[in-house]
Amino acid sequence: MTITSYSVQSFVDEQRKFFASGVTKSYDFRLQQLKKLKEAIALRQDKILEALHQDLGKPNLEGCFELAVISEISYAIKNLKKWMKPKRVSAGIENFPACAKIHSEPLGVVLIIGPWNYPFTLMISPLIGAIASGNCAMLKPSEIAPHTSALLTELIRDIFPPEYICIQEGGVELAQELLATKFDHIFFTGGTKIGQIVMEAAAKQLTPVTLELGGKSPCIVDKETNLKITAKRITWGKFINAGQTCIAPDYILVHQAIKQELIQEIKQCIHDFFGDSPAQSPDFARIINHKQFDRLEQLLDSGNIIVGGKTDRENKYIAPTVLDNVTLNSPVMAEEIFGPIMPILEYTTLDEAIKIVNSKPKPLALYFFSTNSDNKKRILHETSSGGLCFNETIMQVGVKDLPFGGVGDSGIGAYHGKTSFDTFSHQKAVLSRFFWGDLDWRYAPYSEKMVNFFKKMYTK
Repeated sequence: MTITSYSVQSFVDEQRKFFASGVTKSYDFRLQQLKKLKEAIALRQDKILEALHQDLGKPNLEGCFELAVISEISYAIKNLKKWMKPKRVSAGIENFPACAKIHSEPLGVVLIIGPWNYPFTLMISPLIGAIASGNCAMLKPSEIAPHTSALLTELIRDIFPPEYICIQEGGVELAQELLATKFDHIFFTGGTKIGQIVMEAAAKQLTPVTLELGGKSPCIVDKETNLKITAKRITWGKFINAGQTCIAPDYILVHQAIKQELIQEIKQCIHDFFGDSPAQSPDFARIINHKQFDRLEQLLDSGNIIVGGKTDRENKYIAPTVLDNVTLNSPVMAEEIFGPIMPILEYTTLDEAIKIVNSKPKPLALYFFSTNSDNKKRILHETSSGGLCFNETIMQVGVKDLPFGGVGDSGIGAYHGKTSFDTFSHQKAVLSRFFWGDLDWRYAPYSEKMVNFFKKMYTK
């Protein structure tokens, strides 16, 4: 097949034929494909870092965070046989003698649509799960990160035939064509508004979805905390990738007793990280495009700028910025910021902070800095979020055995590690009965004695 001569439906038809052959289902095939993917990425590390720098101005160390998918592939390779093994469960006394198992089987042909903020990781990471679980996959990288998109296309086409793993570059028209095509699962990472469009299109096809969205992830700072380390971890988590991270701390809720101290510590951290002129720092990324730049620049008027605020549209630069005197009704609090702007609000009691968090849609992440165990328990049990971090930011995403995903408006479903394998698998329930030991009590005519027996048994 040549990429230019086929429509999306033609590619999907070819992938369905390939999947129907059964080739993708064996352990050896899946293992071989994961190894090929790992080797191809390892050989292109420098090219990947360069593409990320061209698209987002990412410093090489932040680019290396995206190369962590190599270790994610290694983890899948190590655990694949165990993940594929059927899980035995109790068949119950009523089915004796019998055997009950859960078999993980591939879904078929899946669609993966990637975002622009982490354009390499968030394309490859779900692909690992799709390959490990035995599917064929159609990939659409984000056209907003063109250098990474081109590199991904070259990588995928170099190692996989399109009837197995197919990648297509394009914008809105391609996305519309893809969403009008029947897939067995859609995995989408991006904003909430586009997520709604994806889900609406999937509903017409009765296609299950995984939606990795975002939202305003709050960061609550208790008065009982280590201020220096708290400030360092918040500042780092907020400003990596110039704030263009779906789980970045979106806004800070700090106890009024320590607000000014925290602000001073954050100021110092910004200076320590990026120097007197962050615009000259090699360690601070850029905004992806002018559309996002213009949106973010308008948000700078939402409060008093106490750090940063400088902008350079030509170079898509917005300085690491801290806003004070922000209210819940300020424009910067109306939507996910997705940029290097940090609003700081204060609270007087933990009840108030929890009420503020719960008044907004459920976030993808929630961060709480405190040394108070009772307060941590309250945050755990009285709030809802996709993930929760105590005394840290961002790092939860690197724990392979923790599922990553949202709840409510921040997403549907999860992935990473074994969860990725499960996301792209159907858990088939299999009951096997034997012919011996067949009892007559369940067959008509029914006995009133057995009715009474079961009524008593079920109420015990």
